[in-house]
Amino acid sequence: MKLELRSRPLSAVPLVALAGDRTAPADWYEPRPDAEGWKRRVAGTAAEFEGGAWLSALEPAFQATGAAADRLRRAAGAGGVVVTTGQQPGLFGGPLYTWFKAMSALALADELEQRTGVATAPVFWAATDDSDFAEASETTISVPGGAEVIRIEAPPADGHAPMSAVPLGDVSAQLAALVRACGSAPNSSALDAVRTAYAAGATVGDAYVDLLRALLAPLGVPVLDASHPAVRAAGLPLLRKALVNAGELEEALKRRSKALKDAGHRAQVAHVAGRTLVFANDGGGRQRIRVRDAAAHATAAAQDLTPNVLLRPVMERAILPTVAYVGGPAEIAYFAQVSAVADGLGVTRPLIVPRWSGVIVEPHVRKVLSRIKVEADDFAHPHAIETRVARDQLPSTIAKALKRARGKVEAALGDLETANSAAGVFPAAVLEGAKRQLMHKLDRLERRYIAATKRKGSELLTDVATARGSLFPDGKPQERALNAVPFIAKYGDAVLKAILSKAREHAASL
Repeated sequence: MKLELRSRPLSAVPLVALAGDRTAPADWYEPRPDAEGWKRRVAGTAAEFEGGAWLSALEPAFQATGAAADRLRRAAGAGGVVVTTGQQPGLFGGPLYTWFKAMSALALADELEQRTGVATAPVFWAATDDSDFAEASETTISVPGGAEVIRIEAPPADGHAPMSAVPLGDVSAQLAALVRACGSAPNSSALDAVRTAYAAGATVGDAYVDLLRALLAPLGVPVLDASHPAVRAAGLPLLRKALVNAGELEEALKRRSKALKDAGHRAQVAHVAGRTLVFANDGGGRQRIRVRDAAAHATAAAQDLTPNVLLRPVMERAILPTVAYVGGPAEIAYFAQVSAVADGLGVTRPLIVPRWSGVIVEPHVRKVLSRIKVEADDFAHPHAIETRVARDQLPSTIAKALKRARGKVEAALGDLETANSAAGVFPAAVLEGAKRQLMHKLDRLERRYIAATKRKGSELLTDVATARGSLFPDGKPQERALNAVPFIAKYGDAVLKAILSKAREHAASL
């Protein structure tokens, strides 16, 4: 049996729908083009970056090899454009949606190049300048009987250091857990890439970048390290401009947050009063520069400044010929604020389009779904399937006895209701209340029997728990939690190619 991929809606977040169906206010989102609009957008973006100097400036931050390098150089040399996506570091490459993003960017780049004839390269922006260690320090794997979270210990730091500067430490135990999740016949090249990237002496950010480059470069996806001095140097003019205009940007974001709230939404990125959109890098840590101190930092060197999450897409569009950014639901939501930043700086608004979203159903999981006659999305309801299976596994004698007890209670109370109706002793509501209480006690008794059956366990219940751990680990959609490496190790290049195939269908619809 082969691996199965199923597409699913990206998100039910209202802003995701607004961004896609062009019903959002005109100043919230750069509108998604129609077929002819894409051609104009590609041509206009290429004209802005004619000459390919952007790659000369950023090439050290790419360190691209093989197919990834070829794709970049072709786009730069032919006056082409790029489709970008990105993600902050995640342990061992992070969750599946990181790879869904990369394949979605590749698919859209291929689609645009085919339709416009303009060389188009995908780019993965590895946000190693991010300081969210909690996000970067853990990942989830599917194991027999459920899911397991792998974590690395927090380093002795103040919590504000970028991941490019945070030492990885010894991850041999975590790597051993990852290897166990890969099964008995893994694709050794994927695990070799993990071992090489997550070696002694690496930082959290370096390991992430090295792993992504090892697995994505052969597919033609270059990875940009956002912490590299070349990126900071290229983005410095925009960062300084954001500091010079800090007061105006703060007011623009306040207005946008209010407009979102008035329309029934919330700002995805909370406003921090009195703070700019630029971080100062000081002693290995990052601190948001105060608006009142912005002018003093406006002449800072490139290595001392980095953008926050709302300024990052604007900076990316300023230093790369980005025709579109491929993002997930949270990014689509905060791009309603990004447009206010771009407008406030008087620069081109970045365009965001949704990534492909889906679920991977492994053969052993599909067998469980078929056996208990459920779909993958049924596991979104916590414990419902386990409860149903456990109820089905109650000893027949107990199940029949519970049914008889309910029948006898209903019959006895029916007789009592008839007698009471004739005698008129109590209002009918009194007996109805008594009936509800008795039936509730029987329901509670049945739940206790079911809970005991769950605790006792069975082969089928273990299989159901394994399926849940694969499809909705810890109650989260698979793509937002499960690590991709075990899939790549077990199924080789076939899994990334299968994701790419689905992403191509999605890209054509854009």
